[in-house]
Amino acid sequence: MFGIGLAELAVIALVAIVVFGPDKVPDLARQAGQWLKMAKKFANNARDELRTELGPEYADLELRDLDPRTIVRKHIIEAMEDADDEEEREQRRPGARPLDDGELPPYDLEAT
Repeated sequence: MFGIGLAELAVIALVAIVVFGPDKVPDLARQAGQWLKMAKKFANNARDELRTELGPEYADLELRDLDPRTIVRKHIIEAMEDADDEEEREQRRPGARPLDDGELPPYDLEAT
């Protein structure tokens, strides 16, 4: 949860008990839970409103899809797959071969 392990959670709980006292900690934990619940509800409402406004083609939209890192990663992967597809098409062309060093590509005067 948020990169917090069991040891960090125990330290936070210990500090909370020392600072606020053992009788106030349950109330503070309840309030924190309510805040998290409200934040999650707010995020879900924002996502649903965005889906509604954008239309049916974005019905499967998730907020994490709008993360710039995710967008860049997605486009890089697509570009790599396109490059692989292009290499496969080049290999399927009959008679196609790489040019030797200094060799000029074929040129057809009638085609231009």
